[in-house]
Amino acid sequence: MMDGEWLVTNGLGGYASGTIAGVVTRRYHGLLIAALPNPLGRTNMFDHLGEQVRLPDGSTRRLGLEAQSPESKPEQTDPRPTPAGATGTLEEFRLDMGLPVWTYRLGDFVIEKRVLLAYMQNTVYVRYRLVDGPQGTGAADSVELTLRPGIHFRPHESPVSLPIDPYTLSLTGSRYEVSSSSMVPSLKLRVDGDRPSFAFDPERQERVNYRWEAARGYEAHGSLWSPGLFRAQLSREAPTVLVASSESWETMNALSAEQAFVFENERRNRLLHAAAPWALEDATTAELVLSADQFVIAPAGRVEDATRARAQGEELRSVIAGYHWFTDWGRDTMISLEGLTLCTGRHQTAHFILHTFARYVRNGLIPNLFPEGAREGLYHTADATLWYFHALDRYLTYTSDRETLRLLLPMLEQIVEAHVRGTAFGIGMDADDGLLKQGQEGFALTWMDALVDGWVVTPRRGKAVEINALWFNALVLMAEWTEAERGAEAASSYRKMAARTKESFNAAFWNDSRRCLFDVVGGSDPRTDTALRPNQVLAISLPHPVLDPGRWPAVMETVAAWLLTPVGLRSLAPDHPDFKTNYHGDIRTRDAAYHQGTVWSWLIGPFIDAWLKVHPGQEAEARTLLYGLRDHLDQACIGSVSEIFDAEKPFLPRGAIAQAWGVAELLRAWLRTAPPGAESRTAAPAASSSPSAAASSSSSGRRS
Repeated sequence: MMDGEWLVTNGLGGYASGTIAGVVTRRYHGLLIAALPNPLGRTNMFDHLGEQVRLPDGSTRRLGLEAQSPESKPEQTDPRPTPAGATGTLEEFRLDMGLPVWTYRLGDFVIEKRVLLAYMQNTVYVRYRLVDGPQGTGAADSVELTLRPGIHFRPHESPVSLPIDPYTLSLTGSRYEVSSSSMVPSLKLRVDGDRPSFAFDPERQERVNYRWEAARGYEAHGSLWSPGLFRAQLSREAPTVLVASSESWETMNALSAEQAFVFENERRNRLLHAAAPWALEDATTAELVLSADQFVIAPAGRVEDATRARAQGEELRSVIAGYHWFTDWGRDTMISLEGLTLCTGRHQTAHFILHTFARYVRNGLIPNLFPEGAREGLYHTADATLWYFHALDRYLTYTSDRETLRLLLPMLEQIVEAHVRGTAFGIGMDADDGLLKQGQEGFALTWMDALVDGWVVTPRRGKAVEINALWFNALVLMAEWTEAERGAEAASSYRKMAARTKESFNAAFWNDSRRCLFDVVGGSDPRTDTALRPNQVLAISLPHPVLDPGRWPAVMETVAAWLLTPVGLRSLAPDHPDFKTNYHGDIRTRDAAYHQGTVWSWLIGPFIDAWLKVHPGQEAEARTLLYGLRDHLDQACIGSVSEIFDAEKPFLPRGAIAQAWGVAELLRAWLRTAPPGAESRTAAPAASSSPSAAASSSSSGRRS
């Protein structure tokens, strides 16, 4: 329970998250991490909720555990002294339509708790229902619920030791508002239920222990402030809902608590119905479709950009690369686009994402990432822009939207021209062989981008194997698109460039001694030439593979033997001197292992694509390679896919608890390996279909 986590998002980049047990273990845990306009960025507004129930016999029970881990012994935070061990038993934790549900037993009483964030709002609803109890009349039919909010306004990435500002509580009728002297908006609170009341009883809880932060080498003790105690009577007929928001009172009160839950359930039903019919028939597909929704966002911080997009009839849309600490990254967005939007029937969203990133092209590059709270993107990436071509190709395959192609083609031509003449960070085509080179001192420009204190862990400067696979794929696509729009003669230069690239690639990258591909050629670090890494799989997996087909079986046999695990591909073969078995410790220790053996979940997608090219028609066998990640959906962050795993058994999940391209590529590969006939059914499902059962699951139980 301490290691199992849950996540709820709001479509803006904001989220709520915590452990199943209710113990705060990360700086990112909280009931409302609001996505606020830049320069604020995502801000922890509401950390924790102490929950206590008084039974009809006068005894009290806690729901969950204390806010802090058992290692620390801070001041008592419950509303009144409680005997040690007097807690309700957590009988079940499950996801219902992708949303967390806890069921507690307290003697003869059973209480259900749910957490919801309103879509496109920074508003959280925590609802409690008495679902079972002794039959009778009067007071014995209800219990008293007491809630104590714990608050610390701070940027969600900031140390938990950040000093607490003096807070002010204002009260107007049933409206409670906590504010500080900072730029952060106030936190509005209300409680809906039977005879709700509030007792002003301010309290500071000191030295809350965040054990995951300690393990990761960060400040691990912080403080929380509470304004007092909310109480209400809880019965079968009258649930209690605590609502907290950084929005205006008008926005917060526009929905009743009941409407918020009904509307969100309807929205999630529509997501399942928009996806292929097997989303209603297969629990794994349904779970991944709902998980995919967590990453697709309307960036709340970039207000000016969103305004300009709407003025042109578009919407600003992007992809959060992972929770908790990632923002939207260009590379991750483009790799994830097919799985998150096209496989789920959200074609209009894919359109918006492609047009959003087209707005940010600078000097032939799309942004690598948008830093938290910043107004401008960073462009230090050699592959994100090339992945854009792949994402657009997948979009056109699903939609046949030739108008979008016509609009974007001039920009794509400029991107290719910029790469031919050379753009920033040493990214440019080598005139001698047509291969793409990249590299600049102090930068890590490929997806293997660990950088700490000026140390580039995997520099890969030179001509990287996957960069050139993507470059060739982009050139072939440009030839196809240009010919379709402007004729064969206009496309001839792209075809010639592609042919030259392919010839040079096959001559330069083949490692005959190991029957696979070199990772980098012409680089500054000769050791990287022979490192056995998964990047070479893209030379086969992309729609236009640059590697000669005769070499595919040997490459896949070598990759499978050395890199394949039940949860993805290792980033480096175990026989390499730099191989690390575990991803743990402080930032420097972790980054030393990040791409030096650590398993990456997203790589299973390209591997499946390449494997099926070597073993056509063996989808059933390929599906078995996904079972490890399928089973992982009931571990770590329930219902999602972790960013990375240790390189050796038991392959413990590490890094971000929910990663966009991990979810996207598992979903895409899962559908790709569906039973014969299922993958071709794209019609809307019958209205009588009931997705709730398939969308329910239970568990008993990058860098920051």
